[in-house]
Amino acid sequence: MTPQEGIPLDRFLTETLREYPGATGTFVDLMQSIALAGKLISSRVNRAGLSGMLGATGSTNVQGERVQKLDAYANDVFIRALEHRGHTCMIVSEEEGGVVRVPEQWHSGRYVVAVDPLDGSTNIDVNATIGTIFAIFRRISEEGTPAGDADALRPGTDQVAAGYLIYGSGTVLVLATEQGVHGFTLDPLVGEFFLSHPNIRYPERAQIFSINEAYAHEWTPGVREYVDTCKAEGGWTARYIGSLVADFHRNLLRGGVFLYPGTVDKPEGKLRLLYEAFPLAYIAERAGGAATDGRSRILDITPTELHDRTPLVIGSADAVQAATARMVGQTE
Repeated sequence: MTPQEGIPLDRFLTETLREYPGATGTFVDLMQSIALAGKLISSRVNRAGLSGMLGATGSTNVQGERVQKLDAYANDVFIRALEHRGHTCMIVSEEEGGVVRVPEQWHSGRYVVAVDPLDGSTNIDVNATIGTIFAIFRRISEEGTPAGDADALRPGTDQVAAGYLIYGSGTVLVLATEQGVHGFTLDPLVGEFFLSHPNIRYPERAQIFSINEAYAHEWTPGVREYVDTCKAEGGWTARYIGSLVADFHRNLLRGGVFLYPGTVDKPEGKLRLLYEAFPLAYIAERAGGAATDGRSRILDITPTELHDRTPLVIGSADAVQAATARMVGQTE
């Protein structure tokens, strides 16, 4: 892939939307807001050690997890960026117990955004890669009226777009739509995202498997058999960062499979469906990959609660199918 400097995110989206009669530019406005939030978070992440943003706040979120200072900052940034421009009606965030509706003084717009504002936040204090994950749905209730939970509790196939931002050696925004998957790298000197990874597709052969082996004693037999097979076959490399968005991004570009299975004691899994599994599954499928919960396609699931959890097997299609077949075979 050759970087194409001079094609900023706004221009790319505007030119892409010309193919759609009746396009109003609302989606472009929404992506401008998401990009702005990403720039603000990227800047704060890069200065976290100098701005008093390391460490925890002392509180816990709805998941029962310790809230890091950067978690709270990123959550506030996304809500402020999305609530006032008329494109969004409701935000579902990992850090909020319920939905966040657009305040009455602003237009309740067309889109629902589900977001994990800062994925991998336990890596913040050790300067490891972290990111943001988001899913975009078009509401089913009437635009201009207050949105409800039903606008968010939809199968993953209802997503109109999804993406993530990764804050590492550089800041990259990866966006998936019906037109495919494209990556945009932030040039901090001009404050703009430029197209750097056009038409991302999984490599033909998966070479990396990613799983937390600290939980091996809690795996089901199918998971254990698949991991043992990868080790025995040769040609595989084990890589695990502990930040979902970072592990996913590496495997997307290089070819691989990420597994966060349910365990014997917690078959429901740990990852959240709406704002972690759904958006990454959408991206994976648009890039020629696949995603399951160890039994069936992730995007076919309909959540019943905002913070539903799920097991996740995601990445190169052949590897996902092989892992899922092992897992299904051991549970029937």
